[in-house]
Amino acid sequence: MPWSPMGFCAVDALWSFLSLCFFSAYFVHKVSLQWPKTFERSCVYVLFQDLIRYGKTKQNVQRDKWLRVFDVPKRWFWHFYALSVGWNGLLLALSFSVTLQSQPYPSWLTRIVELLTGVPRPDSQVPQVSTLLVQLLLWLHCLRRLLECLLVSVFSDGAIHLVQYVFGLGYYIMLGLTVLCSDHVGLQKEAGTLLSQLDWLHVAGTALYIWASLLQHHCMVTLARLRTGNSGTVQTLAHRVPEGGWFNLVSCPHYFAELLIYVSLSLVSGGLSLTWWLVVLYVLFNQGLAAQLCHEFYISKYNSYPRHRTAFIPFVL
Repeated sequence: MPWSPMGFCAVDALWSFLSLCFFSAYFVHKVSLQWPKTFERSCVYVLFQDLIRYGKTKQNVQRDKWLRVFDVPKRWFWHFYALSVGWNGLLLALSFSVTLQSQPYPSWLTRIVELLTGVPRPDSQVPQVSTLLVQLLLWLHCLRRLLECLLVSVFSDGAIHLVQYVFGLGYYIMLGLTVLCSDHVGLQKEAGTLLSQLDWLHVAGTALYIWASLLQHHCMVTLARLRTGNSGTVQTLAHRVPEGGWFNLVSCPHYFAELLIYVSLSLVSGGLSLTWWLVVLYVLFNQGLAAQLCHEFYISKYNSYPRHRTAFIPFVL
């Protein structure tokens, strides 16, 4: 499938803007490590750090009492995935309805997609197999993460900023719409049945998705076991150094796995969707920033922390 001939649209501009914001935040944070210590007490610096950090990475930052008013529990992460399972499940069901029963999308959804892409959507346009597969894999990803939050992860009393919480809710709504926009905005439609549209990119992307999902789940189980005994009961809420597997290479392999999952979705979408690669770029900077903050936390807290580990991508970042 070729690059979209329709040019840059609103959805592309949005993901580009978010990518630029998180890249800028990563750059500013790295540069700020070299600034005088007196700057760390400035209101601008404190607010900036409060907005980019969450959970354990907030522990080493001096925070004014008024900032704590905007704290919400980190354990509320499950809200993101619950919303996504419902919302993206609805979009998946609507896409299957359009495909199997030849029913058009609801008018409100069509108007939103047209607004984001700037291109009218024909009522007869049927989703590609790439779109259906991306929607299914995205829904399964969020369902797994929801179950992990509720049944596997052991959350401490860490907090996230209210802005981060609202952003997270909006993110998963926008993500589902982006899938429809990628299907809609100028990509050449495949002919034939859904099965006849399958190609090697769908297989390769799905294989990468499965491997990355298993890697991420293993990481979440490893992190949870740092706080539980063999019986599975919680023994401590303290932070400990994770060991074994990919944790021997990077501080946050679960963030690396998240990036790989989005790369796999881009491959499943056809591999040439500018919109989806912009989403991947956003995830790279977003997860890279979070991983860097966690990496710095481990180094500052544990004198014996392995210095050969990178933060995010093995041997690179």
